[in-house]
Amino acid sequence: MEKYGFPGLSAFDIVETGKIVREEIANEDPEKAAALTHTEIRELAIRREMEKVIFERKLQSTAEDWATQVSSLSPIVRKHAQDWAKTAVSESVVQSVLTQWEMERHHAAERYIFPHVIESLKKIKEEHPNVVIGAVTDGRANPLLMTFTLAPYFDFCMSWEDDQGGRQQFFKELDTVDAKAELRWIYDAARHKYAILKEAQDAIDSAQSDEAEIQPLVWPATYDDLAWIHVGDDLAFDVGGSAACGAKTVLVELPRSVGQTAPFRFDLSVQQPAWSTTSRKELEARIAMNDKARPKVNAEINTMERLPIAINEILRGDA
Repeated sequence: MEKYGFPGLSAFDIVETGKIVREEIANEDPEKAAALTHTEIRELAIRREMEKVIFERKLQSTAEDWATQVSSLSPIVRKHAQDWAKTAVSESVVQSVLTQWEMERHHAAERYIFPHVIESLKKIKEEHPNVVIGAVTDGRANPLLMTFTLAPYFDFCMSWEDDQGGRQQFFKELDTVDAKAELRWIYDAARHKYAILKEAQDAIDSAQSDEAEIQPLVWPATYDDLAWIHVGDDLAFDVGGSAACGAKTVLVELPRSVGQTAPFRFDLSVQQPAWSTTSRKELEARIAMNDKARPKVNAEINTMERLPIAINEILRGDA
């Protein structure tokens, strides 16, 4: 933040402010708060932290000009300073900080990638050369931006934030008493994106082949019988959502020693990760969804080294 003129302002400040922002919006409009994306919360938090710094600077400057103490400034002066701070924060600077944040997050993800991930992806590609590997994420994380690690092994990325309508509807349903939220929309969209890529690759293969009988397949009629395996660490979102669209599933539950937080994110008896902005109500709904999704797990692994084995077991019908 120092390069943008805000020395001393840390990522932890922004995370904590993000929690406060979401709680405030939840008190005014629960549906709106439930549908906020990670990006929207982070933008609001960045802006608020910047406004806070500028507000304090303005008060200090005014006090020095008037040869008085900040504590002596009247409520009217403070209100003008606060209003001025809101207009002084440029949207372009907020976006620059957000972009820098996301770049650093991807760099950090490459530095702290889980053990055996690269080796397992490489083996899967070797054993199944025609495989198409995609990522489905609920935020702005994108393996295609992880140039030195994951990018060579992924073909596409589908973010929940690409379909705001579907995402907002899901979180509004999740925030209801019945908690009958449906996740098919994101996985249908991912399957569609996969099919387009596969069709293009089949067309290329057909053009390059001497065998005239090879014809490009056309989505969607000829793709439903192909194996689709979804790998994830979230019972409700990964297992429940993808299984509802016909995918086989692999649940990843790595040991605490490697730093995976998924097994503990829905334990109300323990403190949630510092970066989490999930409300207790949403946690309770997610726990109910986890219970419903558990029977849909086809294979479960506790180390990424076993991923190729689990995939082969599913393909053979052994899982």
